[in-house]
Amino acid sequence: MVSVPVAPSAQATPPATTLRWQPIVWFGALLVLCYAPILYRMGLQWANDENMGHGFFVPIVAGIIVWQRRHRLAAIPLRTNRWGLVLVVWAAVQAIIATLGAELFTARLAFLIAVVGAILYVGGTAWVRALAFPLLLLLFMIPIPAIIYAQLTLKLQMLASQLGELLIGWMGIPVLRAGNTLQLPNGTLDIAEACSGIRSLLSLAFLSLVYAYFMDKRVWMRFALLIATVPIAIGANGVRVAITGLLYQINTELGQGVYHETEGYIVFIVALVALIITHRVLSLVAKRAGRH
Repeated sequence: MVSVPVAPSAQATPPATTLRWQPIVWFGALLVLCYAPILYRMGLQWANDENMGHGFFVPIVAGIIVWQRRHRLAAIPLRTNRWGLVLVVWAAVQAIIATLGAELFTARLAFLIAVVGAILYVGGTAWVRALAFPLLLLLFMIPIPAIIYAQLTLKLQMLASQLGELLIGWMGIPVLRAGNTLQLPNGTLDIAEACSGIRSLLSLAFLSLVYAYFMDKRVWMRFALLIATVPIAIGANGVRVAITGLLYQINTELGQGVYHETEGYIVFIVALVALIITHRVLSLVAKRAGRH
């Protein structure tokens, strides 16, 4: 009797594994039910706050990434970690205290802590590591605290005013700045809170991580593009202020209303293009430096 050797590749083929969705769906449904009032109010802010319009897309994109990683998750055995239950309880206490104190950011952050705790309890630390990036993305669905928002907005207003003054001066238009107000020959241009650029900065930061994830698998590139969004957003908003000043000189109506809003969308698209160009430049530099 002659034995037929088995090919090494056939011997090395691991048995197919199936991801157990029951505990995941169960814990997910419980979390959504328990935090429904907090999530509902956060959804209302997404709908009414133009600075948080991207909030609706954050859980969708995070869910797509998790779905793409389902085979990787299926290969990781579920190892219950009881520290996850501690995190879930901690998040519940934090949510209750924050709700009683009307501290929205802390209450909303408690939901993410509970999500991490549930994943840790069901799948263990290996699952948390595998889902670290989509969990990081979920931070972008939480509006930043009001105190930080006010300070950041004021600084961005001043930067936009200063850069706008510089660019308008380069175009040969007389301009005098007083705080966040630009005095032009045809009138006064006030850089309001809505024109601070905070909206484009938050949205662009989120899009930079999503773009880097789908277009480039290098982890360092994600953080590089995230950092690059700050000067890009500030520069784009300064250009918007300068263009508004130029249009205001031509016709005051062109610097207001629907024209001003349309101009904002166009400048945001330009910022996205600048982000893509930055990615190409960084890739070229990394390639020449031999970094992968």
